[in-house]
Amino acid sequence: MVNLEWYRSFKAIYKTGTLTGAAESLFISQPGVSLHLSSLESYVGYKLFERTGRKMIPTEKGKVLYNFIVEPLAKLEDAEKHFQKSTEKHTPTISVGMCFETFQITLEQYISTLPFNVIIRFGEYPEMLDQLDKGILDLIITPQKGNSPNIEHEAFSSETIVLVGGIETDGQAFATLAKKNDLSAMEEWLKQQKWYGTAGDMEHLLRFWQLNFSKRADFRPNYIVPNLNSIVRCLSGGKGLAIIPDFLCKKEVEEEKIKVIWQGTTPLKNILYFGCRKNTQYASEIHVIKNLFKEVMVSI
Repeated sequence: MVNLEWYRSFKAIYKTGTLTGAAESLFISQPGVSLHLSSLESYVGYKLFERTGRKMIPTEKGKVLYNFIVEPLAKLEDAEKHFQKSTEKHTPTISVGMCFETFQITLEQYISTLPFNVIIRFGEYPEMLDQLDKGILDLIITPQKGNSPNIEHEAFSSETIVLVGGIETDGQAFATLAKKNDLSAMEEWLKQQKWYGTAGDMEHLLRFWQLNFSKRADFRPNYIVPNLNSIVRCLSGGKGLAIIPDFLCKKEVEEEKIKVIWQGTTPLKNILYFGCRKNTQYASEIHVIKNLFKEVMVSI
């Protein structure tokens, strides 16, 4: 008989691309994930991933299996969320989706003060919008609006995507080129620097580059770290460049550990929205979280 946890681990490996990433997302040990995968492969009778270095590449059989189980597994997880026994009687449980960095900067410090149960989920914005529409999530924080008539969006803040550098980064030459609006020379200077990025996500860099240089960035960061907050910590007090939302490094900029080198010829701004279903049974709980976010974003 197949253990449901085998499928959970398989899905997590498929999505993260690594055993370590899957273990972190499931809050279990890496050996546990490896055991689940080997047990599932033994059960189905074929390899589900090719192991290339640290990366797990799904086989054709693995892709087929993923497409078969992803929707049923999501429904089972949704049922588990709604019917699991709570540690407190009659305490509501709501699921909130957002990016990892937003959670760390905003809601993380207040989780223990909330008078209801909360499940935090991380993921890509299109996926979170889909899960919100299906009832798997109850509230999302997103810069993207969906088209579902069942979802309402409320703008509550904005972010500007900026080019930042460690305080030891010498940006004088770039500033001189920027004053002359010599885009070709500016681009060449930038490509000669050391860059930080996150695993599998270059959205900010690609959008910023396209908007300001009218072309796709044709290089990859030198240092790949787990998330945007890791970039901020790596840059603090040192050298290097990155393109990140301004609110994530406001404190470090004020403390002169990081400096904003360029906002771009045309600033790249994102509106941040709350997304929730129009007919939700958790309106009061969602209202509490919305107010927390508004208070925190004003103070950042």
